[in-house]
Amino acid sequence: MKENPDFSLENECDGIVAGCDEAGRGPLCGPVVAAAVIFLRRDIDIPVIIRDSKQMTASQRAAARDWICANTIWAVASCSPAEIDELNILWASMQAMERAVAGLKTTPAITLVDGNRVPRNLVGRAVVHGDAKSLSIAAASIIAKETRDDMMRHLAVQYPQYGWDKNAGYPTAAHLAALRQYGINEHYRRSFGPVKEILNNETAHH
Repeated sequence: MKENPDFSLENECDGIVAGCDEAGRGPLCGPVVAAAVIFLRRDIDIPVIIRDSKQMTASQRAAARDWICANTIWAVASCSPAEIDELNILWASMQAMERAVAGLKTTPAITLVDGNRVPRNLVGRAVVHGDAKSLSIAAASIIAKETRDDMMRHLAVQYPQYGWDKNAGYPTAAHLAALRQYGINEHYRRSFGPVKEILNNETAHH
């Protein structure tokens, strides 16, 4: 699936269309972040690469984020680790997407949502691999990922021992080793397997 996203899905919809995507379902810590993006003009010349954020380099994503923020209506929102533990990661992702769309200063008629389900309070259409098909979703995926990576880099300054600036909270071997060595803090998702295991071990040893 290498084709670049375009506006064909947006053009099938009536009225103002937002694209929505989230970043950070898989990490052991930090928030799950969602973004929503509306292109008011679809005949605009886009001078940067906008596609699935996972297929872009860090410098391409940074350039794309700057252009998207300057040329679209966008909003970003998140769900905290505590909310993720309370709701579970799927519903927390849905909640973050609803918050992002609610944060747009223009209300879309329909939201194209990356994945196979639409949050219950959104009028939308689920698009599997949406970030490879829709420019609005691809733009949202870039904003969500860049915002979350920034948050994790920011937190890494306070907690340098976990390497969050490099692993973004994902369960790499080095991250899991640091977790076992230093234990968890309030930014960890206690309902996630490896974190739960460490908590259980701590309880067993007390």
